[in-house]
Amino acid sequence: MQFLEFARICEHLEGISGRLDLIEQVSTVLPGLDDEELPIFVRFIMGRIFPDWSPKKLGVGPNLLYDAVAYVVGTKRSVVREAINAIGDAGLAIEDLLANKEQTSFFVQEMDLLEVYQDFERVAAAEGARSQREKLLLVRKLFANARPLEGRYLARLMLGELRIGMGEGNVRDAIARAFDIDVRLIEHAQGAMNDLGEVALLARRDPVALSQVTIEPFRPVKMMLAQAGTIAAQIEDHGEVAVEYKYDGSRFQFHKVGDLCRIYSRRLEEVTGSLPDIVMHLGKATDHDVILDGEVVAVQDGRPMPFQYVIRRFRRKHQVNAMMEKIEVVPRVFDILYLDGETLMDRPLIERRRILEEVLDDAHIAPQFLVRDAASAEAIYTEALDLGHEGVMVKVPSSPYTPGVRGRLWVKVKPGVETLDLAVIGAEWGEGRRAKMFGSFLLAVQDQGRLLPVGKVATGITDEVLADLYALLKDSVIARSGKEVTLEPKVVFEVGYSEIQASPNYESGYALRFPRFVGVREDKGVDEVETLDALVERYRQQNIRQGSGSPAP
Repeated sequence: MQFLEFARICEHLEGISGRLDLIEQVSTVLPGLDDEELPIFVRFIMGRIFPDWSPKKLGVGPNLLYDAVAYVVGTKRSVVREAINAIGDAGLAIEDLLANKEQTSFFVQEMDLLEVYQDFERVAAAEGARSQREKLLLVRKLFANARPLEGRYLARLMLGELRIGMGEGNVRDAIARAFDIDVRLIEHAQGAMNDLGEVALLARRDPVALSQVTIEPFRPVKMMLAQAGTIAAQIEDHGEVAVEYKYDGSRFQFHKVGDLCRIYSRRLEEVTGSLPDIVMHLGKATDHDVILDGEVVAVQDGRPMPFQYVIRRFRRKHQVNAMMEKIEVVPRVFDILYLDGETLMDRPLIERRRILEEVLDDAHIAPQFLVRDAASAEAIYTEALDLGHEGVMVKVPSSPYTPGVRGRLWVKVKPGVETLDLAVIGAEWGEGRRAKMFGSFLLAVQDQGRLLPVGKVATGITDEVLADLYALLKDSVIARSGKEVTLEPKVVFEVGYSEIQASPNYESGYALRFPRFVGVREDKGVDEVETLDALVERYRQQNIRQGSGSPAP
C-alpha cells in the first residue's frame, strides 16, 4: 500500500461520524493488505507507530517536526508555527504548507507504508549526542517526499493524535469482521500479545491459534484496572469478595526467567535500572519463572509515604544508589499472570492467589481478606486507612485477569473527593505574576482514539507547581491562539470535582463542576485516561444518588 492511499483512507474516515460505519470501512481494507503491511496499517490507523509493549519511542517533539517542515518548504519555524496557530491543527497547516511547496517541486519519491514505518524505526533508533540531528534529517526526508495529504497524516502520527476516531475497540471489531472471527478471540489474543497489528496477522493466517496465544516474559501486557465503587454494592452483587489494601504507590510488572529479571511500569516502560532493590527482593523470593503484578510503595519507619516519593525512584536513571538511601521502596505483590511457561490470566483470581502464595515468599505478598458481609469489609477499610493506605480494592474471587480493562470485577474504594484522570490537551497563559506560565489547563476524556474536552482546571495549583507544570509542558505546544495554546497530548492530570454536569460548551457533552488539580499522574499514559463511556456512567450514578432522572445528553 502506498502511503498516499493510507492518507486517503484516513481522510475518508475523518468524515465519518458513525462508529459502525468506521468499523465497516476499515474491515474492507484489511483483507487486501499483505503480511508486512497489515500490522503496520493496524497500528497506524489507531494513531500508533510501535506496539504498545515495545520500548521504541519516536522521540519527535513539535519543535523538531516544525523545523523539518520549515526546511522542506523553504521557510522558518516561526512561519510554520504561525500557520498552525491560524488553523489550530498541525496536520491541516502542514498540508497547506506542502501544497505551496509542491508547486515548485518536480521530483517526489513515492512512499509506501513499509518504507514510512522503516523510517520511523530509524528515527526511534537515533541515539547519542547527534541523535536530534539524525532525527531531523530523517523527518526532513519524509516530508520532502510527502504530498500534501500525506503530510497531514505524517504530522499527526508523529504528534500522536490521528483524529479519525479509530480507537482500539473499533479496530478490534474491524479485525473480527474482516476475517469473520468471534471478537472475543481477538480480545483474548490482544490481552496476551498487546499488539493488535500482530493479532490481525494471526487472525488471517491461523484463526484457531488466537485462542492459544499466551503471554511471554519480557513482553509486558497492560495491567487490569479498577472502577470506583462501593463495598456494599460489590457484596450485594457478588456475595463473597476479596478485599485488599489500596496502596498509594506505583503499579509494576515483574518478569523473571532464570536469573534474568526486569521490571515494567504501568506505562509498560522498563524501569529495572531504577529499582535494583525491588529486583533483588523479588529475584530472591521465588525459584520459578514468573510474571507478577503489584505495587511499589515508599516507606519510612514502616509507614507508607505519598506516591510522589515512589515516582522519584521510577524516574531516577542516574545516581540510583544515592536515591535508594533517601527513599526506601518495597514490593507489594497481589497477582500472578504467568508461571513456568503457563499463562494464568484466564484462571479465577482465587486460584491465581493460591498459586502466588505457593511460589512467592510471603513477605512480599499483599494481604488479602475473603469476606461475605459489609461490616467485615468496612473494618478492613478502616484498618487500611489507619495504616496510611488510600483505601481498599474489592475484587470478585472468580474474576479472570483482563489486561487493560477497567471493569467492575475490581473496584477501588477510598474516601474524599471524586477524581478523574484526564489528558491535558491545552492551556491558557496566566495573568499578573503568572503571566509567563500557564494559568489553566484544558482537560479531555478519550473516546475511541479521540480526545474530547471536558473542562478546564486552574484551582489547587501553587505558583511552585505551576512553574513545574510549565517546564513539563512548554515543549509540547503545538499551536497558539491569543492566550490559548494547544498541547501535544502526553501528560495526565488527576483532577477532583464536585459534580459532573451536562454541558453544550464542550465536545464531550459534559463539564466538571469545581474541578481541582490533585497531581500529575506520571505513571499513566494518555491511553489510560477516563473514557467518555465511563464518564457517562459516573454521571448516571451521580443522578441516581441525587434522585435526579436527568438523562445523559
